[in-house]
Amino acid sequence: MTDHATPAVELRAATRTYGTGERAVTALDRVDARFEPGTFTAVMGPSGSGKSTLLHCAAGLDRLSGGEVVIDGVPVGGLTERALTRLRRARVGFVFQSFNLVPALTAAQNVALPLRLAGRRPEPGAVTTVLAEVGLAGREEHRPSELSGGQQQRVAIARALVSRPAVLFADEPTGALDAASGTAVLRLLREAVDRHRQTIVMVTHDPLAAATADRVLFLADGRVFDELPGAAGAERIALHIAHAQHTVVTR
Repeated sequence: MTDHATPAVELRAATRTYGTGERAVTALDRVDARFEPGTFTAVMGPSGSGKSTLLHCAAGLDRLSGGEVVIDGVPVGGLTERALTRLRRARVGFVFQSFNLVPALTAAQNVALPLRLAGRRPEPGAVTTVLAEVGLAGREEHRPSELSGGQQQRVAIARALVSRPAVLFADEPTGALDAASGTAVLRLLREAVDRHRQTIVMVTHDPLAAATADRVLFLADGRVFDELPGAAGAERIALHIAHAQHTVVTR
């Protein structure tokens, strides 16, 4: 279990630069951010603001150029690729816009896959329980092609939650869904935080989705420029995004 005094994820002066010399592009510019256990954070910003880079670096999918990422108390900068892979499998969950399910596997097999890749057997009933939690009881033997987009995303959420990770990263989890399915997915994420103290960091472009979070971090030019509580509402969040886009355009 995560120590409540320890952030699920922390970025310290996190910097990520691509390229060298005159062609160098700084996607993250000395970002400091803490994501506490049992909280839901939305990350928003204009295209090119660094929000996807922040997610990938915070999740250990990409290496920083400077600064540090700490996942569940473990600094990842000095880890070997093998050790980093083990840490991600044990303490990090992922939900992506494109679902990333294995077509040949059933829903239950897709959910169990990360545990099996880590050399762990799911606890008895764990897969069935987590699928029931996301509203897919009785669908364990269905393959992705037999499920709707919203149901496939629910399988992806169940897969991310089955190991009870320190943090779940969601990259535009409602981007490929219709409004009703998107709302259902956001409700599931919210319930994971409220019922199981799951930590979630979600990148989104949708102010309505961001409004379901506890807080919203706004990025522009690789820096955090503001923060709002999700309770501020979608309209105010949208105004902040518009301000960020205007700032980037006029620089």
